[in-house]
Amino acid sequence: MNESVERAPDSTAVVVEPVPDLQLQLLIQLLDKEMRSGLPLTLTLPAGVLHGDVIGHEAWKAEWARSLRQVEGEGANLIAEFPETVDQGIDELRSDEGVRQLPRWIHLRDATLVLGGAAPIGLPLWRGRLADVSGWALGRPE
Repeated sequence: MNESVERAPDSTAVVVEPVPDLQLQLLIQLLDKEMRSGLPLTLTLPAGVLHGDVIGHEAWKAEWARSLRQVEGEGANLIAEFPETVDQGIDELRSDEGVRQLPRWIHLRDATLVLGGAAPIGLPLWRGRLADVSGWALGRPE
């Protein structure tokens, strides 16, 4: 397998990653400030088209926990708190930095994934990497 590594003029390797759309990042950051807010959005992804209501990270965590608390068993209760536990760990690691980063993830509620000629797939909650979104539009398809 042939791999190429881009080299900067000073001979250090440069890692090239997909860059999320800045406007979409700022829109999500705005939605993160209000738990009850959501906005209908259609996304173009490598797998197909996804549409639903984009929500902030905190709203996604709350809905994740609420949906799992309706499931019987200790495992469900443990997993219900998983996103909050992860966030606490990340906050501890970033406590020295003090810099708030732009969102790298997008969350949708009541989403529908359309893959080629297959039947649409309904998803109550969806989370994806912003760098994987190649296009977006306000609203849902008609």
